Amino acid sequence: MSSYPTTMPPTRPEIAGGESQDSPGWSRLATSPDHKVISLILISAAFGSAFLAAFELVIVRLQLAVPENVFLNAVTFDRLLSVYGTTAIFLFALPLCIGLLYYVTPLQIGSRGTALPRLGQTGLWMFIIGGFLLYATFLFTPPEAGINPFPPLSQEVFTPNNGVDAWIAATGMITLGLLLLSIDLLVTVRNLRAPGMAWRRAPIFVWSAAIVAWQMVVIVPIFLAALTMLMIDRQLGGSFFTGGAGGAPLLWQHLSFIFFTGAYMGVAVTMLGAISEVVQTFTRRPLPGRETVIGSLAAIATIGTLAWTQNMITAPLGSGWKYYAMVMSISLIVPFGLIFYNLISAVSSSDFQMRAPLRFAMGALSLASIGLAVEVSQSTIAVGSQLQQTYDAWAATHFTLIGFALFGGFAAISYWYPKMTGRMLDEQRAKISFWVMFAGSLIALVPLFGAGVEDQVTDSYRFFADEDVAGFNLVATLGTVVLFIGILLAIGNLIRSREAGAAATPDPWRGESLEWLALSPPEQHNFDVLPDVRSAQPMRDIRESLVRREAGQETPAGESQPVA
Repeated sequence: MSSYPTTMPPTRPEIAGGESQDSPGWSRLATSPDHKVISLILISAAFGSAFLAAFELVIVRLQLAVPENVFLNAVTFDRLLSVYGTTAIFLFALPLCIGLLYYVTPLQIGSRGTALPRLGQTGLWMFIIGGFLLYATFLFTPPEAGINPFPPLSQEVFTPNNGVDAWIAATGMITLGLLLLSIDLLVTVRNLRAPGMAWRRAPIFVWSAAIVAWQMVVIVPIFLAALTMLMIDRQLGGSFFTGGAGGAPLLWQHLSFIFFTGAYMGVAVTMLGAISEVVQTFTRRPLPGRETVIGSLAAIATIGTLAWTQNMITAPLGSGWKYYAMVMSISLIVPFGLIFYNLISAVSSSDFQMRAPLRFAMGALSLASIGLAVEVSQSTIAVGSQLQQTYDAWAATHFTLIGFALFGGFAAISYWYPKMTGRMLDEQRAKISFWVMFAGSLIALVPLFGAGVEDQVTDSYRFFADEDVAGFNLVATLGTVVLFIGILLAIGNLIRSREAGAAATPDPWRGESLEWLALSPPEQHNFDVLPDVRSAQPMRDIRESLVRREAGQETPAGESQPVA
């Protein structure tokens, strides 16, 4: 592996120009329609939620550390587990993905902002209100019907308190807010690309943004409809999900799993797009199959969402539905395999220096590949019917989500951290936090495969000594504590480097997409001039053009479109 300096030579195209503005006060942050401000609030909230989710998971695992533990009672366990799952999905994984896409995509397409900034601002505040509402339930009654509150358990007759109602209102506000942000992002990508930024030249992360935004437009209304029907059942005497009264509890599973499965695939598409950008930058070459990767991302979003019944193999469905789910799930091997092959081959055939973004990216691929491999085996009817409600399925899902959302998220934030803050992330602290998180993930999740094979079911607040799973659970609990410490170290590094990190140049990694043309952090209007895009590697073109200009040969590519 070759090495290159920690801080790259300041080969910034001069056309970025100007001085970065002072950080705005809280009142301006709260009312700013700037996509960068909105995104940073979303991303900050996501990492704060990662801390909360990890802490709640530690408490849950402490209850399961030893047989017949009385650390938590059944109701408290159910409440913590319900809030943990909601936090991990609705307040961490999804807003982190939307926040990254909303920040980076307008810069990568050479836009001075988003198309519908006030819509994005409205979406942010709906998300914030929903998040506060969820945690305000600890002042009265938190939700206790599980991560996905299946009827009839979540109906009024079985859960008469208002915890489920608060869950419906909170998740409805959050998902509606993220939908508004996705609509703004979709219109921006469609209408505000810089001159010459044809789709064939758009970065892979921009394609991820378009795919995920379209996916949110499809799956969020379905979920909102399901939430509305559940609220009508609970408060107005409806019977959408009431068996024997014209409704069907399975209908909730179909509608909710379309959303959860689509969101799961959206996280994968977002982070694979970010990892692709990291790999291309640090290997100094485009992916060998760029078009294949883009097509595979679209296939993952489409086929993966259509495989929602994979989560319902143990439900009373017809065999046709189950074989359909199996075929759709197994077919995902192809697009995931093509993307992993391109990423790994690009790294293995290149000289590079292992920096924080690439280290987290490789960790993400390693952990996610374990989860995806196990999920493929569980997509078969024979295996899934035996293991779906056990900790084997829990471990597989968490391997994939921790790989993509947590490690992929830190890979993305490490990569774009200089652009967002104007500071470099502390490399040594990032390395330590990575290894602690990576070791913690393996120690926490691998034993749960054994517990699942021994038929330990999820969502149960205790187990007994004669179940032969005590050792698995004790090791998994210790690993969860280690993982939590790693998350603390990583988040602490983000906070500390914001003030103490080395100053970053506009282009610290010598990337090839347009976000590296702007200042670090960018001014409110992103660019002083609209970039003139001539290829899929516009920054390389601009650098070469600057060299030729200095030799008196031509005008630089980026100066051709002045903006008032």
